[in-house]
Amino acid sequence: MNPQVVVVGGGPIGLACAIEARIDGLDVLLVEPRVGPIDKACGEGLMPGALAALHRIGVDPAGRRLDGIAYVDGQSRVEHRFADRPGRGVRRTVLHQALAERAAELGAERIHAKVTAVSKQAAGAILTLSDGQTVDAPWVIAADGLHSPVRRMVGLDGRGQPGTRRRFGLRKHFAVEPWTSLVEVHWSEGAEAYVTPVDEHTVGVAVLGPRPLDIDEVIAGIPELADRLRGVDAVSDPRGAGPLLQRARARSSGRVLLAGDASGYVDALTGEGMRVGFAQARAAVAAVRTGNTEQYERAWRSTTRDFRMLTSALVAASRSRFRARIVPTAARRPELFGSIVERLSH
Repeated sequence: MNPQVVVVGGGPIGLACAIEARIDGLDVLLVEPRVGPIDKACGEGLMPGALAALHRIGVDPAGRRLDGIAYVDGQSRVEHRFADRPGRGVRRTVLHQALAERAAELGAERIHAKVTAVSKQAAGAILTLSDGQTVDAPWVIAADGLHSPVRRMVGLDGRGQPGTRRRFGLRKHFAVEPWTSLVEVHWSEGAEAYVTPVDEHTVGVAVLGPRPLDIDEVIAGIPELADRLRGVDAVSDPRGAGPLLQRARARSSGRVLLAGDASGYVDALTGEGMRVGFAQARAAVAAVRTGNTEQYERAWRSTTRDFRMLTSALVAASRSRFRARIVPTAARRPELFGSIVERLSH
């Protein structure tokens, strides 16, 4: 086995990296211990830019059309419908399966194992796997999630966040026909609830906020949403993620690159993790092809700039005394709200 690039992590961004590498004609090995479609806490709304990125690499997951975003609180509502093309609500497992099938179709090899050690070399890295194998990797792209073990192993972990400021996410599905083609973001006193249609008979509800965080309590505290879901069966157990803010000191160390959540993450509040992650996958493979890691750092900063700035600002506002004014302000300035949505969704 002599791969030109090893991708660590078989979630959506890792699979996108593997697909991009195969499209570029590179021999790729994907290392992931889990088998089958992988589920995790996720808002499950693919914005138009994320859906376009999937189509470019030959992936078209089944789901439900999304026409825009609505911000809602008890007194105010503001909507923006995407200007050029729709997005799509897609179950995380459905997205994962579609990406996995495309990677296999293109000939990406796969090992079911964990990376337990990374030894950087002048011409790449040697990976030690949990099954006892070692893999000589000329290039490594680590897309192994928020709490990336590879990021820690190569010394790229950034400064942690104080416990009192940490935010977390929980997600659950309900068997109900979607009542809108928009992603609804309901703002309660201490948390946000994202309602995303994912098929004709199911909506996903993801809540974001500080601990203690209970998805049923958050829903109960949002009268409009509680009324919609009263008596409706849950069709999945709650799944959690966090702390959401994760910092990386840089996006590369030698020939080891970080992509997706592993490369640093702000918050899920704007719903743009997938779009940004798919762009990083493309940029990481381009850096492997050219051998230019500085190019990847620049591309990462350029690709994530708007996401990082706007998400950080919105999270700061959500923690401040101005939290209750966010939706009313957006409703008074729908053109500003719309321009921000368009900027982030493409």
